[in-house]
Amino acid sequence: MAKWMLLFAGIAIIVGNAWGIYSMYQPKVGPIGNGEIANSVWVSIIFSTLAGVIAIAQFVALLIHDNHKKRFPTLETERFILRPIEISDAKEVFYYFSKDEVTKYYDLDTFEDVKEAKVLIGNWQKKYLKKEGIRWGIATKEENKIIGSCGYHNWEKKHFKAEIGFEVAPEFWRKGIMIEVLQPILRYGFELMDLNRIEALFAPDNIASKKTLEKAGFVYEGTFRKSAFEKGRFCDEAICSLLKKEFVQ
Repeated sequence: MAKWMLLFAGIAIIVGNAWGIYSMYQPKVGPIGNGEIANSVWVSIIFSTLAGVIAIAQFVALLIHDNHKKRFPTLETERFILRPIEISDAKEVFYYFSKDEVTKYYDLDTFEDVKEAKVLIGNWQKKYLKKEGIRWGIATKEENKIIGSCGYHNWEKKHFKAEIGFEVAPEFWRKGIMIEVLQPILRYGFELMDLNRIEALFAPDNIASKKTLEKAGFVYEGTFRKSAFEKGRFCDEAICSLLKKEFVQ
């Protein structure tokens, strides 16, 4: 209800101002002069019109946000709910991205402010709305608290492939979480995104990610030499992939 009030208020302000301007220039009245009164009237019109535009922009933002939540597919595993990541989750996202051990293999510097987490969440949401990728938050069933994320990016629809990535807070490492989470996400990719190939790029010395991917059925294909420039240096990238015909649920 609140968002619709924003729309109606914005439209009412803009229409009212338009009518006011029209009325001022009617032949019976004549245009307002150029004195201080005229200036104050125009200043009032400009600022109130700006307020109307802002109200409508806020309405559109809320509408997009609500639509995003309605359309976003929620998945479930034995221990977790895979759901959209909201700005309200920024504190949790900031927590694990503020850990050097998490960002060590990420093309991101370790976060120092929760605002960085909000920007990252906003980028994930934009990619989903543009159908360029999708990122699920890994939420505990007990507290609905985000402890990590997993999803697709670099989605190439023409070639029926996408890249997958994931991370989880350090205290949840070595608990079999990603193997559990990957299953419904891989199924979603092959069945609902119509992917034929899912790729994963990772640092060659990131043994934990390599083992996780291999347990999920991915096949190691090799290493691209100095194929990425991250944090001021050129880096090698190892690649694994999983084909639709190889996916075992």
